[in-house]
Amino acid sequence: MLLAVRHSTRYHYDEPVRESVMEVWMQPQKRAHQRLISFDLDLDPAAQLFSYADTFGNAVYHFDIPQPHQALTITARSAVETEPPPALPDRLDRGEWDRLKSDFVRGEHFDYLHAHGFAGPTPALAAFVAEKNLEELRVRDPLSAIQELSQAVYAAFAYEAGVTRADSPIDDVLEARKGVCQDFAHVMIAICRGWGVPARYVSGYLFTDRKAGDRSDPDATHAWVEVFLPSLRWVGFDPTNNIPAGERHIACAVGRDYSDVPPSRGVYKGEAESELAVGVTVRKARAAVSEPEFLRISQPAPRPGQRRAQYSGLAYDQQRQQQQ
Repeated sequence: MLLAVRHSTRYHYDEPVRESVMEVWMQPQKRAHQRLISFDLDLDPAAQLFSYADTFGNAVYHFDIPQPHQALTITARSAVETEPPPALPDRLDRGEWDRLKSDFVRGEHFDYLHAHGFAGPTPALAAFVAEKNLEELRVRDPLSAIQELSQAVYAAFAYEAGVTRADSPIDDVLEARKGVCQDFAHVMIAICRGWGVPARYVSGYLFTDRKAGDRSDPDATHAWVEVFLPSLRWVGFDPTNNIPAGERHIACAVGRDYSDVPPSRGVYKGEAESELAVGVTVRKARAAVSEPEFLRISQPAPRPGQRRAQYSGLAYDQQRQQQQ
């Protein structure tokens, strides 16, 4: 499937700010079943782009706008070719639980086995696990248990934007029983890690299909979960839509939780209040263009409200976009 993505992020300030510094995780990955065909970033105001690969191998772009400005627009355009992953087996043998306890798995995937940020154990999570009898799933093989866990998270929470925020702790969605993909992914990741299954947060996009029953917002970024099973390697699950991750999913970055891979993150200097607007479109494309080099940077062409945590007397966090 050939997909084209346009992701526009706009920050507007009620008065000019003196400087903005930003990082973005918007470039789709190159994977076995995902080919990056093209990617570029357009900035307004124009700025020099730099890039690096983070701890988890994600492409990160960063830039600084040192002159006064009252708006900042980041537009990412991607073309990606995806294909369906291999069909999963009906089940694995229960010896997979023992393989998950091996020194190799526990050492190689240490970061994805321990609590971090939004994805960690809390009394509210323990109560949820007990209420839904989720521990009983562990009598089955790991693949079957995780498939049923994804279904349980889907059934337990209503999809509703505006109930939680980008920085909401896991207990907020557990109390409200409503939220968005970011929340559901954190709940599932925390439970998987509690079972000794390495689990990571995937940030990206979804080509939404309402006829297939998708309930996530088609005009926003998306998030789902990947778990590591020694016999299958990394396997993706989308608890928001109760489906395995497939050719309609476009992965941009992986991390321990949302805080590792937000679509954008930054600070600005000034006393202004900021407003964030995000627009995402994912559509089928007709033709592909040549494949780019990894981390090739597109040079931007020059063109003729709630305040976040304070870094210093003059610098504030940019608002972050919630993944829905």
